[in-house]
Amino acid sequence: MKVSIITATYNSATTVADTLLSIEKQTYLPNIEHIIVDGLSADNTLEIVNHFQHVTKVISEKDKGIYDAMNKGIALANGDIIGILNSDDFYAHDNVIHRVVEIFNTTNCDAVYGDLIFVHPNNPNKVLRKWIAGSFNANMFLKGWMPPHPTFFVRKEVYEKYGKFNLTLKSSADYELLLRFLYKHTIKVEYLRDVIVKMRSGGQSTKSIANRIRAHKEDYMAWKINNLKPKWFTLLFKPARKIKQFLYPRI
Repeated sequence: MKVSIITATYNSATTVADTLLSIEKQTYLPNIEHIIVDGLSADNTLEIVNHFQHVTKVISEKDKGIYDAMNKGIALANGDIIGILNSDDFYAHDNVIHRVVEIFNTTNCDAVYGDLIFVHPNNPNKVLRKWIAGSFNANMFLKGWMPPHPTFFVRKEVYEKYGKFNLTLKSSADYELLLRFLYKHTIKVEYLRDVIVKMRSGGQSTKSIANRIRAHKEDYMAWKINNLKPKWFTLLFKPARKIKQFLYPRI
C-alpha cells in the first residue's frame, strides 16, 4: 500500500529539515511518496529539500495559502493513502507510517488518526501540550471535538468522492474537511492510540484575539456550508477543550 505525504512549505528553512528527516527515517520509506508544495520561498527552503533523496515531487509556485498548497499536493498524489505533514511538524518516531498502514490493512477503514504533542518552537524536546484525541464518536463533534489534523491519514478515494479543502475558509478549512468527512459523510475511521506527530507551538489561529474570533466564525461557517446544525454550546466547547491539553505537559 502506497502512502503519499504532502508538505506545504514557505520560507521554512529553520524547521523543514526536521520534517524531512522524520520522513526519511520511516521504516515504511520504500512505499512513501513525499510531495513538497512550495509557495515560492525566498530563503533556502528548496536547497534543504534538495538534499533529501527520498522526496518524490517538488513544485514551487505562487499559491492562495496553505490549504491551496495542500489541495495541489492531493491532486498530485498517487498513493492509496494521503497524509499531510506541515513544514514545522515532524513524526514522533520511525514506525508511524508502518503502524498507520497496519491499521488500514487490518480494519479496512477509510481513515486513521492518532495523538499529537505541541513542543516549544525552539526546543522540540520541551513538551508544552498533549492532545489525546481519544476513540472516535461522531456525536463528539457536537461537543467541540475534532481529531488532530496533522495525524489524519485518509484514502485518496475519499478526497475524490467528497472533495478537498474549502478555500473560502482561511483558518478552519481543516476543521471543515474533518467535519465533512467524519460527521456528515460518516466515513469509517480508526484511532491509533499513540503520539505520532510533534507540532511546534504557535498556530496562526491562536496568535491573537482577532485571529481567534475569525477562527470561531469560520468554525460556525464549517457547519453552515455543510447544512449541519451545531448545538448552542458546540463552538464554545471547541476552544475550551484545549485547556486539558495543558494538564499533560510531560510524557
